[in-house]
Amino acid sequence: MLFPVALLMSWLAKNTPELAEQVFALGVYRWVSNGLSRVTGLLPFSLLEFGIIALVLLTVGVIVWFVRGLIRRKGYRAAFAGWVGFRLLCLASAGYFVFTLLCGVNYYRSPFSRYSGLEIRPSTADELAALCCDLAQEANELRAQITNLGEDGTPAVFHEGYRAVSDQARSAMKTLAAQYPVLEGYYPPVKRVLFSGFMSRTQLTGVYCPFTMEANVNVACTEYTIPATMCHELSHLRGFMREDEANFIAYLACMCSDSVEFRYSGTMLALVYAGNQLYRVDQDRYRELIQSYSEGVRLDLTVDSAYWRQFDDTVISTVSNSVNDAYLKANDQHDGVQSYGRMVDLLLALYRENA
Repeated sequence: MLFPVALLMSWLAKNTPELAEQVFALGVYRWVSNGLSRVTGLLPFSLLEFGIIALVLLTVGVIVWFVRGLIRRKGYRAAFAGWVGFRLLCLASAGYFVFTLLCGVNYYRSPFSRYSGLEIRPSTADELAALCCDLAQEANELRAQITNLGEDGTPAVFHEGYRAVSDQARSAMKTLAAQYPVLEGYYPPVKRVLFSGFMSRTQLTGVYCPFTMEANVNVACTEYTIPATMCHELSHLRGFMREDEANFIAYLACMCSDSVEFRYSGTMLALVYAGNQLYRVDQDRYRELIQSYSEGVRLDLTVDSAYWRQFDDTVISTVSNSVNDAYLKANDQHDGVQSYGRMVDLLLALYRENA
């Protein structure tokens, strides 16, 4: 059984981070990621998405086969059930082992701050407010430069086609890798999810699959947010699994892009997270902040908020959030879904460095 081996790998990685970094993240994972992503990247569709559909159909087929088997084997039902159960456990054990090897261990690797040289330390409300003001000003200036707008008045990112945007995301990550060599490697095309409407119901904007080394994005959500999501998912291919770090890397990559839509997407990602933190510590300053938003920025935030509000408190979104929260905590992101907001610490460290 591979399950105990996977547990041992996780224990070793958790207690010896340098092992997780040098042997797995920069060794086994990098080799597999670069190789497998080149193969799956040749497919024009999301292998993960079709795999999920196939798994659902296979599960239904196995259940029907199992029930028929129980009916036919009147004298051997217990033995048959045990035989099937054992093989399902072996299959699950193998799946968990592969997940641990290609993803789980990376949660214990060295943080991105080790390679960025940024000093993470407690920050004052004044520093946070100053960061938010700078981001708001940047967002206002970038929004004014965007000329391609959709029917709802928000930036139309796909005016040159989806493939062009995917290529821009790959280019942005490659440009960032020149500054941070730890991000070097092959970046495959970002896959768009065909059932993006259903994905929105789960309140997911993107998903990375370690089994296929694919970065997948939801293309049904507000377009201006998609470039940052693409870069976020691509950052996982370099072994940075923590959501706060993936968000920060996405911001850095977007700011490296020649595309104003990408720079705006990254800035808005940072502004939303920093603004949310400011609201928690000083609501008066937060109100002053939103008063500084341009009409275009306000419109974009309003449209995006309205889009996601329709999926609040549904059965699917509740289950999805619970599963995602449990997944993050199981991989030692103890804040669960709240760890997404911790990227602000990295933004503040960068702000202090550039001040």
